[in-house]
Amino acid sequence: MIRHFLQLYLLIVVTLAAVSWGQERLWEAYSEKTSTGAIAERQAQEAALAIVEEQLRLVPQEGRQEFVTRLAGRTGVDLELFEPRDIAGNDAFTVLAGGGVAHLRAAEKEWLLKRLPDEERVLAFRYAAPDGKRGLLDWTLAFVFYAAIALVIMAWLWPLTRDLRRLERSTTSFGNRNWTFDAHIGVRSPVHALAESFRRMATRIDGLVGAQKDLSNALSHEIRTPLARMRFELEMARSVQDPGTLSRHLNNINTDIAELDAFVTATLDYAILERAEIALNVAEHDFTLILPAIVESIKRDSRADLAFQCEVASSATRVTCDVHLMETVVRNLVYNATRYARQQIAVAFIVHPNGFYNLHVDDDGPGIAPVDRERVFSSFVRLDEPGRRKRGYGLGLAIVKRIMEWHGGTVSVSESRLGGAGFSASWPPRSRGTAPERTGKSVRAGV
Repeated sequence: MIRHFLQLYLLIVVTLAAVSWGQERLWEAYSEKTSTGAIAERQAQEAALAIVEEQLRLVPQEGRQEFVTRLAGRTGVDLELFEPRDIAGNDAFTVLAGGGVAHLRAAEKEWLLKRLPDEERVLAFRYAAPDGKRGLLDWTLAFVFYAAIALVIMAWLWPLTRDLRRLERSTTSFGNRNWTFDAHIGVRSPVHALAESFRRMATRIDGLVGAQKDLSNALSHEIRTPLARMRFELEMARSVQDPGTLSRHLNNINTDIAELDAFVTATLDYAILERAEIALNVAEHDFTLILPAIVESIKRDSRADLAFQCEVASSATRVTCDVHLMETVVRNLVYNATRYARQQIAVAFIVHPNGFYNLHVDDDGPGIAPVDRERVFSSFVRLDEPGRRKRGYGLGLAIVKRIMEWHGGTVSVSESRLGGAGFSASWPPRSRGTAPERTGKSVRAGV
C-alpha cells in the first residue's frame, strides 16, 4: 500500500511540474503580447502629448488654457494645464525639470505630464488605467491547471474505487454465508494484498466450516456405534449368571470405551493442528538415525509377513523441521501403508540439491484411485472397501497434510513403484531459530 501511495505522490508532483511549466509558457506568451500592446499605446500617447506641446508653443501664454480646453472639447481627449503646486511627488518634479515625460497614477486614472518649455505650467494628458483584474485567459489557464491535477488523481483513484466496490460485494456475499470469495482483483491493484489476505481467510474459514461438518457427521456415527454396542453388552451382562460370560461382556464394554477414547483423542489432536496460533519448534535433526528407528518401531508392531525397506540419503544429517510433528508424519504414512500393503513397504528420504526434503512411502497394496487422491487428505475420509472392517478414523492423512502445510510443504499420493499407493511429502529448509517455539502438545500417529 505504501508503494501505491508513493506512486500517487510522484504522479501528482510530475503533473504539477508539467502543468505549471505549460501554464508559465502560455502566460509568458500572453504577457509579452500584452506588454507589446501597452508599450505601443504608451508611445502613441506620448506622441500625441508632444504634438499638443508643439501647438502650444504658437499660442500666447494667456490663451493657452482656453486653447487646451477647446482642443479637449473638440477631440474628446482629457487635456489640462496644471500649476506646479497641483502636482505631488518629488520624482515627478525631477523628471519634469529634466524635460521628460512623467507618469502618475491616481485612483483608476493615469497621467502623462509634460512641462511647457517657456513657463512653469504642466500639460497633463489623462487616460484610464488598464484593468488589473483577471481576464478570461487567466481563469481558463487556472481551470485547466486544476482540472489536470484532478484528472490525474481521478485516473489513479478510479481503479482503486472499482476494486474496493468488488471487495465490498464479495465480503457482503461472504457475510451471507456464501463461503466463497469471487472478487477478481488485479495484481497491480493497491488492494491486491488485502484481497489475497481475505481470500486466504475465506479459504481457511471454508475449510473450518467443512471440517466442522465432517466432525459433526463423524461424531454422530463414530460415537453412536460404540455406545449402541455398550448398551447391548450391558443388557446382556444383566441377564447372565456365569462369571466368564460376564467378564467377556465387560471386556467388550472396555474395548468400546477404549475406542471412544481413541476417537476423542484423535479428534483433539487434529483440532490442535487446525488452530491458527500453533507454532513450530524448528531445529536441525539427523534423519539418518531418526527415520530408521521410527520404521523399526513400527515394524515390531506390524504383521510378521511384511517386509520393510528404509533408505535415507547420507546428506540427511541436518534436516530442518519440527521433529515431533515430522515423526507423526512418518508414523501416519507408514501405519497407513501397513493397513493395505500385501508384502512390501518401502520408505525413502531424499535431500534435493535445492535443499528441499522429500519423504516417500510406497506399498504394494491395491493403491488409490485417481479420483480419490485429493479427497483422501480430507478429515474423516476413509476409503475402506465395502464389507471390509473399517480401521482408523480418517484423520491420519488429514493430520499429515496439515503438518506439511505448517512446514510450508506439500503431500501427495500417486501410483507406487511397488504397484500400490505411493505417498510423497516434501518441505523446504528453514533457517534455524527463525521459527517461534511450539507450545502445543505433540500429535499422535495412527489415526
